[in-house]
Amino acid sequence: MSVPNDLQAHLDSGSATLCRAWAITRRDGMVLGFTDHDRDLSFEGIAFHADTGMSARSLSQTTGLSVDNSAAIGALSSDAITEDDIAAGRYDGAALRIWLVNWTDFEQRVLLFAGSLGELTRKGESFEAELRGLAEVLNQPQGRVYQTPCAAVLGDSACRVDTSRPEFMTECAVGSVSEGRIFGLEGVPYFRSGWFANGRLEILSGQAAGLIGAVKVDWTGADTRMIELWTAIRAPVAPGDAVRLIAGCDKRASTCRAKFDNFVNYRGFPHIPGEDWLISYPTRSGVNDGKGLK
Repeated sequence: MSVPNDLQAHLDSGSATLCRAWAITRRDGMVLGFTDHDRDLSFEGIAFHADTGMSARSLSQTTGLSVDNSAAIGALSSDAITEDDIAAGRYDGAALRIWLVNWTDFEQRVLLFAGSLGELTRKGESFEAELRGLAEVLNQPQGRVYQTPCAAVLGDSACRVDTSRPEFMTECAVGSVSEGRIFGLEGVPYFRSGWFANGRLEILSGQAAGLIGAVKVDWTGADTRMIELWTAIRAPVAPGDAVRLIAGCDKRASTCRAKFDNFVNYRGFPHIPGEDWLISYPTRSGVNDGKGLK
């Protein structure tokens, strides 16, 4: 961490007009700012609100590729951070930046930490959040895996399918909902049953707006489209709320070719021999002519 010269001069002077500022950027784009100073701050287009009850344990900064994790941000007791939003998962994986700031001159500041929020837990009337450094992503497997199924995510830069096309996406309204997991949808154009299995259900309005569910089963009811998710949406969804359905992909080469006409971007290896081939051996019966196994 390199401290700017003007801030270093301020620190060397022995003056103690310092505070910390936090900026949390949720995955839905909402940005929240907080500070442990007794007055609001503002810089980089973010308003940092005082009296939020936030505090931070000491940050562990190391060299090399180890993950710089703080034990936690202390109490997230701001009115802007609600229990319902945390329970709904709106802060899962949110980006986090922490600055040390001279509150008499906001231009004198240094970024102490950049990373994301990990596990959030409730403790009494407050919440505690784990901090994960930028090196956290290096713990994830990298590179391509030699496997039969496609390794891309439908619509990502590797797949390149435009999921906004009308044959792959539709918007409709919730007619009924059970357990936050089983939805009856109204106003869905005709798609064959199973078209949205392994796809996404995105909530567009209501208390759960911005949340996304993974589709487990998709079938056509008497007058409605029925969708079952793998896990429940963690916020109330009411009849009339708008949703978006995105077609699903089962990662098979045949589906990529027939459903999406996108085999040129298929990211799997459909002709890799399976385990049966690996343990096969020649026998006296049958024809052993060296041809490929089927």
